[in-house]
Amino acid sequence: MEASWRQVAGGRGRARGRASAAPSSGNGVHLRGAGGGREKGSGGEVPSGAIPGGVATTAAARSSNSPAGSQALQTPAVHELMSQKKFEEIKKANQAAARKLVEEHFSSSSEEEGDEDFEGKQGRIVANTFITYTTQTDGDIRELERTKQYVNEAFQAGAMTCLICIASVKRNQAVWSCLGCFCIFHMPCIQKWAKDSQFLVSSVTDDDFGKRDYPWPCPKCRFEYKRSETPSRYYCYCGKVEDPPLDPWLVPHSCGQVCEREFKPPCGHKCLLLCHPGPCPPCPKMVTTTCYCKKAKPIPRRCSAKEWSCQLPCGRKLLCGQHKCENPCHAGSCQPCPRVSRQKCVCGKKVAERSCSSPLWHCDQVCGKTLPCGNHTCEQVCHVDTCGECPRSGKRFCPCQKSKFSLPCTEDVPTCGDSCDKVLECGIHRCSQRCHRGPCETCRQEVEKHCRCGKHTKRMPCHKPYLCETKCVKMRDCQKHQCRRKCCPGNCPPCDQNCGRTLGCRNHKCPSVCHRGSCYPCPETVDVKCNCGNTKVTVPCGRERTTRPPKCKEQCSRPPTCHHISQEKHRCHFGSCPPCHQPCQKVLEKCGHLCPAPCHDQALIKQTGKHQPTGPWEQPSEPAFIQTALPCPPCQVPIPVECLGKHEVSPLPCHAVGPYSCKRVCGRILDCQNHTCMKECHKVTEIDGSTGKNKAGPECLHCDEGCSRSRPLGCLHPCVLPCHPGECPPCVQMLRIKCHCKITSLYVECRKITTADVNEKNLLSCCKNQCPKELPCGHRCKEMCHPGECPFNCNQKVKLRCPCKRIKKELQCNKVRENQVSIECDTTCKEMKRKASEIKEAEAKAAYEEEKRRQQAELEAFENRLKGRRKKNRKRDEVAVELSPWQKHKYYLLSVCGAVVVVFAWYITHDVD
Repeated sequence: MEASWRQVAGGRGRARGRASAAPSSGNGVHLRGAGGGREKGSGGEVPSGAIPGGVATTAAARSSNSPAGSQALQTPAVHELMSQKKFEEIKKANQAAARKLVEEHFSSSSEEEGDEDFEGKQGRIVANTFITYTTQTDGDIRELERTKQYVNEAFQAGAMTCLICIASVKRNQAVWSCLGCFCIFHMPCIQKWAKDSQFLVSSVTDDDFGKRDYPWPCPKCRFEYKRSETPSRYYCYCGKVEDPPLDPWLVPHSCGQVCEREFKPPCGHKCLLLCHPGPCPPCPKMVTTTCYCKKAKPIPRRCSAKEWSCQLPCGRKLLCGQHKCENPCHAGSCQPCPRVSRQKCVCGKKVAERSCSSPLWHCDQVCGKTLPCGNHTCEQVCHVDTCGECPRSGKRFCPCQKSKFSLPCTEDVPTCGDSCDKVLECGIHRCSQRCHRGPCETCRQEVEKHCRCGKHTKRMPCHKPYLCETKCVKMRDCQKHQCRRKCCPGNCPPCDQNCGRTLGCRNHKCPSVCHRGSCYPCPETVDVKCNCGNTKVTVPCGRERTTRPPKCKEQCSRPPTCHHISQEKHRCHFGSCPPCHQPCQKVLEKCGHLCPAPCHDQALIKQTGKHQPTGPWEQPSEPAFIQTALPCPPCQVPIPVECLGKHEVSPLPCHAVGPYSCKRVCGRILDCQNHTCMKECHKVTEIDGSTGKNKAGPECLHCDEGCSRSRPLGCLHPCVLPCHPGECPPCVQMLRIKCHCKITSLYVECRKITTADVNEKNLLSCCKNQCPKELPCGHRCKEMCHPGECPFNCNQKVKLRCPCKRIKKELQCNKVRENQVSIECDTTCKEMKRKASEIKEAEAKAAYEEEKRRQQAELEAFENRLKGRRKKNRKRDEVAVELSPWQKHKYYLLSVCGAVVVVFAWYITHDVD
């Protein structure tokens, strides 16, 4: 629910009727004491430290306009105006500071949340990309972590670092990726590294540089590459596209095509992801495989986890040949038999409890069996085979190996008496003693010996080595330190001193032994922590200076700097805490309410009275601001107050409580009981103890209008009385109306017409004369003047004839119209019809004969013309046609017959009448 001061400023609540009298100059009390933040609706100009300036002005205007209470509210209104002016001055001075310092002092929580939302969406996108690799049986998500890490680092700016130059790898730079550790290096850096590594190795071991193909190692994993594998061109991760174009919608350094690299270990499938950094994820294909022991039914599984255990006992026979493997279904060979049994040693002298997996064992006793010589016993320790022959049997050599003797095994071989002549330890001289048992003595001859380095000679016993005191001055393989070894033969050992050079991280020194060329990248990592230290990110050593501290999700634990017991919850951050936004909650002195405005203990106020510039050449100094506590704004707690006319109860700010007009129409019912008071909301004095809110008082208007009550239905005359309570008198005006037949005019009172029912109205409109309307038969209606259609009951006589019109009778009109009576022809009529038909038939027959003769004459004439007779003989060819009596006298006969028929019809008609 919004605060009351927001509702007043926004034009809601009681202020909707006084919008023109209360212009808004702000949007609320001070919100950020440090000048941070602006309230919605301020137009971007007024800081949140502004106080609404229209409330006090409105209250003062309302108090001055109200008929009562203006004197009581005059003094508080003046004080409010004074305080309002002070707040306006503070607002103007604070605008510049708020605009300048809003970025510095504004809480970064919203930005962090926005970044976290973006990172969260990016993380969800990457997670959804790899979720299909783990949705099936036994998907191992741990194998995906490396691929996810490389993909995430590829999307994050500055996350990928070249370990050679300790610099960020940008998306528009040529790079090279190691096949062993998938670490990414700049192309120039790895080319220089490979060249230097090959040069160092060949310069030490090869006289002519470039003759042999020396390998070079990866700076991180030491994976060795051949000289021919030195990168010379920039390819994408999958190696399909050379110089892949920069596309903001793809992973940096990616071609956007399907990877299609073979999985490791190879399974016959290829990677289905788009060209990506890092190792390919485990094979996601589904294959149908059985368990290790082949007992379970084959089931579909991921190709990367196709080997599985059914957890049933293995059951395979162990090496002991007696027991079976009881371990659950497993890969590889079965473990040795874990059972224990009593077993004899190889010689069979001892029995001990031993593991069943090692049935053959040897005790520690000497064999002791008598050898075939019968004089000696076997000295071998617990063995399997036969003891063999006595080692002292057969021919044996003397100690100097020059003479052989055949003696019994019980006798020792004697010395031969010849010189020993064995080569002494010096490798030059021989032993000069006679044949003897045991080792020869040390060589004691004096010889001229050279020292090991070959620079000095000395005569001394042969068995003693000669080392001079001369120190070697040759440089070791590091080319920095001398050998300094006494009497060095020339094969100086590698340098054993520490390198000690500062690495590229500028934090550590090289821990390797002294070497030539560039040092390996620093192997150390550094944790970049947040302010509280709970959140950290591990980066290569040397990157901590340029790496942005991670966003910590822990709450800030610093103590509050305002009067509140605990500060507003916000996340860990560097720098000063954001301004406190908690409600002030201090008790106001005048009303005792708690201050609902945001904390204003540390508001930024521009410091006045500073040094003014002496001229335009002097640069103006930046305005100085000090933090100070502002007084609480006027109390905005809504207090329900009833208006003067008791129309509504509106919540007014606590500091502006008082009688007011809601600006509505009074609306109380006047004495006429028909109209309401149209004055603006005003004070009403109750009369005779009446408590009704709708009763008009002496301050209300008096009704001077005429009666406006609705008239009865059909009455168009106004009431003759002025506006009055109760019912109007009956209308006595005379109305001129037409009767039902629309001929006669009648005069009737209006009240009779308006109060009459349907039957009475029909009687009032009747003229008592015969209805002048004609019936459908053509006769006049016999009824008295009536409404509606005339009844069809005509009794007037009409003449009716037979079909031949010879017979005639008089009948009632309604019966004739209803076809209840009909007249049929008699025999006379039928005889006349027969004679007339015979005459017609004779005429038709005569006409047919005449037509037939005429056609015959025309045919003969036509045939004569075809014969080609001459003109002079035409008269001879003419055929004389003789006319029949009917053709000669037919017109006379027809006239006579017509006259006869007319006379006969006239006679029959007069005879019937």
